[in-house]
Amino acid sequence: MNNNTACPLDCFDACEIVYENDKITPKKNGHTNGFLCPHLNHYKKFTHITKPRYNGEEITMDEALLRLKEMIEDSNKDEILHYKGNGNFGLMQDVTSHFFASYGATLTDGSLCDGAGEAGIIKGRGSNKNMPLSEISKSDVVIIWGRNPHITNSHLLPVIKDKKIIVIDPVKTKIASSADLYIQIKPHTDILLAFMLSRFLHIEGNYDEKYLEKIANEYEEYYELSQTLRIKKTLDFIDVTLGQIGDFLGLIEDKKVAIVCGVGIQKYRDGADVMQAIDAFAVNLGLFGKEGCGVAYLGNSKEAISSPFNTKAKKVSKVDTKFSKFKTVFIQGTNPLSQMPDSFRVIKEISSVKNIVYFGLEENESSAMAHLVIPAKNFLYKNDIRTSYSHNAIINMPRVAECDYGISEYDLSAYLCNSFNVKLKSEAEYIEYFKSFGAKREDGSWHVKDREEIPYKDSFDTDTKKFAFLEEFDKPEYKDKGLYLITSKSYKSQNSQFNREENVYLNSSLGFKEDELVNISSSIGNVKLKVKINNNLRDDCVLIYSGTKGVNALTTSLPSFFGKSAAYQEEKVEINRC
Repeated sequence: MNNNTACPLDCFDACEIVYENDKITPKKNGHTNGFLCPHLNHYKKFTHITKPRYNGEEITMDEALLRLKEMIEDSNKDEILHYKGNGNFGLMQDVTSHFFASYGATLTDGSLCDGAGEAGIIKGRGSNKNMPLSEISKSDVVIIWGRNPHITNSHLLPVIKDKKIIVIDPVKTKIASSADLYIQIKPHTDILLAFMLSRFLHIEGNYDEKYLEKIANEYEEYYELSQTLRIKKTLDFIDVTLGQIGDFLGLIEDKKVAIVCGVGIQKYRDGADVMQAIDAFAVNLGLFGKEGCGVAYLGNSKEAISSPFNTKAKKVSKVDTKFSKFKTVFIQGTNPLSQMPDSFRVIKEISSVKNIVYFGLEENESSAMAHLVIPAKNFLYKNDIRTSYSHNAIINMPRVAECDYGISEYDLSAYLCNSFNVKLKSEAEYIEYFKSFGAKREDGSWHVKDREEIPYKDSFDTDTKKFAFLEEFDKPEYKDKGLYLITSKSYKSQNSQFNREENVYLNSSLGFKEDELVNISSSIGNVKLKVKINNNLRDDCVLIYSGTKGVNALTTSLPSFFGKSAAYQEEKVEINRC
């Protein structure tokens, strides 16, 4: 049995691993570089669901599959919803969508993660092609804009070692503490900083005019748009000085620059505009299509790969799904009762569903409410293959061990397809199909063969082949009411998986004490949490890590204006002692 596989988690790194003697160890070379994140280092210690159950009583897997079949038969096709997340990034995960789409059920679209940012990228560039790690390694200066690589992207750290580092983040993260320049920006003002940077490039004559004439000839109109912002008033509002702007532009002048963005910058209704404005700054610098230059966000992990699975179906938004319209809801690879915004609404909606099915690995809020729980096999015990949204590798994930509990996505789908006369090829055929998109490199690694190492080398993918600048945006009101909510990723958990946080983090200047119980409220709802003091956080911010129980009682279910994405940080909050 092959003992080489890869981590399936929704993460930038997509580590390659070796499984021997019941231990998970990192592949020594390639992007994994000989080390793993804490989740994988302790993966075998986390408990998984091992027994199916129906209405709280343990049943056999055969009984569970029969119950699922009966639930589907008991529902009209338009009363069935497949609510699928990205807890596992294997390409075979869509085999369940193939069944439900072919059967006539409803699927979901939109994003609980990065959709607004991707929409902004597509608006400007015409497609979402990412700057891979291999190109970031060639940069002179790396701008870390709202990403915390020690937590979410540890395999970026060796790549940027010894480079000049600029960090923009409302939280003074570990990478910010050692950066050559750190700007502790006010939350939800990234678009204003991006406009100011583009404007000062023009004021100082440091924009790439020859490049702009060729690839983005409406740059003068964009400069005029930036002039609608008053410099001093805007810089004072976003808490950035003229000196910092000067230092910033001085560090990047005549250098190969990579702008590495996190998802926090776009967790707002106007998140697409934020990302498009950052791209516009990169365009003014002439960064696209050049070695060691560009913008890295979350690329399309399925770029240059066509799926063999049918996913053409009626779809509803993941962000504000009206569960009450469905009789049977099949939940896979996600925990909507925790991770969807406006949790009180979600709980009320899903409580009216007759048949809630949870198909997953871990117990959580969604499995607790489910009528039928079906344990999935984890990645060590099934066949899959994956790609990444951070680099261009395509990695085989063969079964490396055996277990006598759970069921794979393919085997569950095969049962349903056979029961309802839906065509399905063999698992081996699908795996070989996905493998055909890979090409072996000289170092022995496999990469998606039709992806560009340097994206947009000749032109952008818009209709005009030129970059599309923002033509308008919402001007700030220049006033603050309430505290900014930040929902960063935690070192301990992967959203609601693993060891979840239980606290709210505040700057000590707000006057609250360590371990004091407080009530955090927004216009949407409230949650009670214990205080932890963090003076690396701005004093106008409240940090509650994604996955903390109850955090999404505070967040709006209104989606982003573009991208059908959750706007987790849109709401301001208040804090009161309990």
